[in-house]
Amino acid sequence: MGRPALEVADIFRTFGPAWRESQRGHLSLAQLKVMSAIEQCRSAALGGHVLRCEGCGADQVSYNSCRNRHCPKCQSTAAKRWLDARQADLLPVEYYHVVFTLPAPIADIAYQNKARLYGLLFDMAAEVLQTIAADPKHLGARIGATLVLHTWGSALTHHPHVHGIVPGGGLAPDGKTWIACRPGFFLPVRVLSRLFRRRFLEELLRLHRAGLLEFFGEHAALADARAFIAWLAPMRKCEWVVYAKRPFAGPEAVLAYLSRYTHRVAISNSRLLAMDERGVSFRWKDYRDKGRTRYKTMTLTPQEFMRRFLLHVLPGGFHRIRHYGMLANGSRKASLALARDLLQAEPPRREATGNAAEASPRPTFVCSHCGHAMAVLRILQRSVAIRGPPPS
Repeated sequence: MGRPALEVADIFRTFGPAWRESQRGHLSLAQLKVMSAIEQCRSAALGGHVLRCEGCGADQVSYNSCRNRHCPKCQSTAAKRWLDARQADLLPVEYYHVVFTLPAPIADIAYQNKARLYGLLFDMAAEVLQTIAADPKHLGARIGATLVLHTWGSALTHHPHVHGIVPGGGLAPDGKTWIACRPGFFLPVRVLSRLFRRRFLEELLRLHRAGLLEFFGEHAALADARAFIAWLAPMRKCEWVVYAKRPFAGPEAVLAYLSRYTHRVAISNSRLLAMDERGVSFRWKDYRDKGRTRYKTMTLTPQEFMRRFLLHVLPGGFHRIRHYGMLANGSRKASLALARDLLQAEPPRREATGNAAEASPRPTFVCSHCGHAMAVLRILQRSVAIRGPPPS
């Protein structure tokens, strides 16, 4: 696949230096690092390799990737490795897709308290799923869930929500049977939504009383306890969006979905259309438009595009993919082995290859012309470190 005509890196390289200077003191160190990484990704600044194809003899230069998790060009390899590991976790049951979304007012203060409130979003979504599933009135089983955080809408606005991939059933409390969901139905969405709203607001109030939330700008007054309680009141009455989609069409569909969602960034290079005197144009999906024109074009100034993109930089060390219940890292192996035993199912096996050559690892560098392996002739040293902030 060839290089896209326009990349996020092009926008940052062209307009980033001036905008960085104008925003001095307003951009976090994490945002500055992301900008630098994306600007330098797969360029001479990070070094690389001079390569020669063992098939056609062509010479190529391959520059190193920044490997930043917010970079649109560096996610496919990471996603492939993650998916290879997840393939062994699949069970021969229906899988469901559920989504938990924060209301816009809560999302506003979540932006000012990313680590705590994104973490709370994860934990409350997982708690609600497990609580309702454990209730004998609904399923009466111990389930597992893989949750993935997305913080953006299609127009790059701040829209934090978690996508959950959940097996359609779970282990009985005594661990002796597998309890399956009704075909095509996981858990009641209205019940999930109401419990999610109640538990999130309870924990949010607890964090406020403990002095663990910060408020800035128009929300500064919410630091006062009475003002915060009054502000929360409407949140207890509005509907919180939780929805469940139809079950996936088999384990392969689960993996295909995960490959699109787990390592996605705020916008892919393929959605960019133009960078000209009008600004930066890109495709977006208007979910409120139920007609045939849901896919539209939006044009933003380069400065606004960069601002929106950087809204979605996560705190350092924050995990955006988490596993809960019987899929939790500490118990996943034993829980899945028990589930397969109860389902009388064999663990997924990778397809056997026909000969030793096919079974050998894929070469690190592959010729873009003929597909043969490429040998490294020379290593190009990096010229700039990207881990620090730009020079002042």
